[in-house]
Amino acid sequence: MSSLYLYQILLNNFGKQNWWPVDKKYHEKNGTDPRFEIIIGAILTQNTAWSNVEKALLNLKSQKMFNIGKLANEDIKKLTMMIKPSGFFNQKAIRLKNVSKYLKDKYNSDLDCFFLRDTIDIRKELLSLNGIGPETADSILLYAGNKPIFVVDAYTKRICERLPLNTNKSYHEIQKYFQKELTKKYQGEELIKVYNNLHALIVIFAKKYCKKKPTCRNCPIVKHCNFKEKSF
Repeated sequence: MSSLYLYQILLNNFGKQNWWPVDKKYHEKNGTDPRFEIIIGAILTQNTAWSNVEKALLNLKSQKMFNIGKLANEDIKKLTMMIKPSGFFNQKAIRLKNVSKYLKDKYNSDLDCFFLRDTIDIRKELLSLNGIGPETADSILLYAGNKPIFVVDAYTKRICERLPLNTNKSYHEIQKYFQKELTKKYQGEELIKVYNNLHALIVIFAKKYCKKKPTCRNCPIVKHCNFKEKSF
């Protein structure tokens, strides 16, 4: 099975997802940048469920923390308490402060200035920041920066192993495989939308069917999966 065929099957079964979820009305009312909420969310979602991230985001929103300068200058103990529902809150508070301070000091809190550069350069810069790995960097690039890059997460790796797709287990090789396949059919803004949608579709599919202990009955790709022998 190719990644293109996987995308078409998942799209037919689950439809378009329109990720990343942000509170646009809040940002319009407060004059803040929704892209910064995505950056915050990408860090908070490390090693935790999105439902926990939402609780932390609500706490930050109530304190009007979706502001680069304000978050950069916030007391670390207060910030830690705000994001406590997301887990690993001490680490994440430091990471949020570091990223905010970096954007404030180097880019004058201007995300247009930060994102209006080559994707490879931005990615290298993000990866140089403490606590930002490939998945977090690529989530920021795709969802906040609207850059054509595919996000690989644990669900993607699991599906690649079980089908299997023609990849090894490394982040880079999986990403390279998906991007090579999908760029044969899609380009430009359409490609960005496909990357956006496919990542969301994989998450939904993995949560519903391709769990650690899979639910193979009624799975839309079960006939293509080598793992089904062990689970029926």
